[in-house]
Amino acid sequence: MLKNSQFIDKLRQSGLRPTKQRLKICEVLFNREKTFHFTINDLAKSILEKLNEKISLATVYNTVHAFKKKGYLKEISINSDKSYFDTNITNHHHFFDEDTNQLIDCDNDNIENINIKNNITGKKVKSVEVLIKVASDNQNQN
Repeated sequence: MLKNSQFIDKLRQSGLRPTKQRLKICEVLFNREKTFHFTINDLAKSILEKLNEKISLATVYNTVHAFKKKGYLKEISINSDKSYFDTNITNHHHFFDEDTNQLIDCDNDNIENINIKNNITGKKVKSVEVLIKVASDNQNQN
């Protein structure tokens, strides 16, 4: 588990002043054992539930985006108007459950090698991350 001094360092390295509210955001984001997938609204709700602290969406948004810019968080775009953030910043794949709106890590061992046959001229492939959208199969239900 991380300490307050580590949160202060993350905030300062992200160009943010370590305020009480931002330290609370860090606590919910980084003081956990498992990967955390969240939207901005999910994070604000989680802070309220876990710490009984109401933090403005603007503060949450600005802090999350500063962390993303610094490389402490990864953004996963689900569609043009919905993004999730991930505390696991390594290259990895995801399932997105359209029934529950939940983002779930997909182990790299579950995806065969991906063969990119064409590339953009003058560009190099940095990484390949697969987003697999899943939903209930209602066709088989009567």
